[in-house]
Amino acid sequence: MTRIHGGTDALGAAHFDFSSNSNACGPCPAALALTLQADASVYPDANYTVLRAKLAAFHGVDAWRVILASSASEFIFRITAMVAKQTLLQGKVSVPTHGYGDYTHAAQAWGLGITAHPDKAQLVWACEPSSPLGGAHAPWPVAHPKVVLDCAYEPLRLSGKSSLSAAQRDSIWQLWTPNKALGLTGVRAAYAIAPKNSITGAKTDALELEQLGASWPVGAHGVALLTAWTEPEVQAWVSTSLQTLKVWKARQIDLLQSLGWTCLPSESNFFCAYPQNQMDLTAILLRLREQGIKLRDTTSFGMPNHARISVQTPLAQDAFVTALKDMQ
Repeated sequence: MTRIHGGTDALGAAHFDFSSNSNACGPCPAALALTLQADASVYPDANYTVLRAKLAAFHGVDAWRVILASSASEFIFRITAMVAKQTLLQGKVSVPTHGYGDYTHAAQAWGLGITAHPDKAQLVWACEPSSPLGGAHAPWPVAHPKVVLDCAYEPLRLSGKSSLSAAQRDSIWQLWTPNKALGLTGVRAAYAIAPKNSITGAKTDALELEQLGASWPVGAHGVALLTAWTEPEVQAWVSTSLQTLKVWKARQIDLLQSLGWTCLPSESNFFCAYPQNQMDLTAILLRLREQGIKLRDTTSFGMPNHARISVQTPLAQDAFVTALKDMQ
């Protein structure tokens, strides 16, 4: 099957890539340096003892709650496999109305049904800030035993705040992918945080997820990236980058609106938009791609005639606007 994602495609990496939500201020210098220094000549510790301890301390949780994954997508498929196994392939998965396609792909791969009703599902996916809209998730079935909050864009939040309290987040699964916030999406590494065992019996699920995973899911470079994520210097860089992204986002929206585009509200480093006067968005995206500029068509998210556009540098914005003007 064809997977539709932002970023590099069959034509290679776009010179100005608005389709990927990677931090446009990146790569984070300290994280990049640690990643380049990784020793790829040896295996990582198969139990990731030191890395787990660092991530656990960073989040203030017990180390058993940290599950390493080769990527967010890998974890999505692994936890879906666990639910399929536990329900004897009879379970259902609840996905957001507009959301990342791998939630649905994983369910379909395991023959699980898709439902819009979280109370009828054995696995519930949520993402906040959401993709592609970059807003709040609703509704929130936080009492459900297997809610997974995809936190991919929480570190890139530019406005608003989480819909959940710290205690509510502690009662559900959390999936973290720091490579976006660090501007290093080519380094594949992620981790999940299990809910408190006293609430959901998650310790048993955490053990099963470990058993379902392959050995060494995260390589040396991924270990370096996740280690860097816990460092104060790196967190300070991310915080500073958000202020820059806010300025760039306001400029980018103003430029698009001046050309008649409608930009939808968003709390993250990306937003959805569509052109004026029923212009053929598909044709626009193709012509832009020919000029080295890529946007993310949101049809696969259930939003036809819209594009998801990440915040990019003023240089990229000016190239984008010049190309649009040439089409008018």
